[in-house]
Amino acid sequence: MNQALTCARRAFAHDDVPIGAVIVRDGVVIARGENQVQLKKNPTLHAEIVAINRACKKLGTKFLDGCDIYVTLEPCAMCATAISFARINNIYFAATDVKGGGITSNSRIYETDPHLWKPCVHQLPEFADVSAQMLRDFFVLRRAKKSA
Repeated sequence: MNQALTCARRAFAHDDVPIGAVIVRDGVVIARGENQVQLKKNPTLHAEIVAINRACKKLGTKFLDGCDIYVTLEPCAMCATAISFARINNIYFAATDVKGGGITSNSRIYETDPHLWKPCVHQLPEFADVSAQMLRDFFVLRRAKKSA
């Protein structure tokens, strides 16, 4: 999760919502990703999608069987579905997302939609505060820039 937090800081540095993701297989990092929505002007480039694309490219496969994903914020419905389609085994996330979360908050995608592949979901509460604080700091700064 520490590497995912580093990715989130990179997103913050290029003015994207600070969310990071890391994909691991057998204890080895396969791919990292950070939000690139603002950077590349593409609303689908969430950290999880970036990491999934990089992992698939690196492994030369469309499925990520045997992989786990670590994310600094609960994935949204789009990312939760992409994680399912990629057949990732486990999702580990830091902070919950009451407004946009797709797993334990808001839409609860794995409970409401039938998925062929349902990953195991784990929250890592020991990382929740640092992730949530980075997000709060980002949005305070963004609001200050807009009012200036």
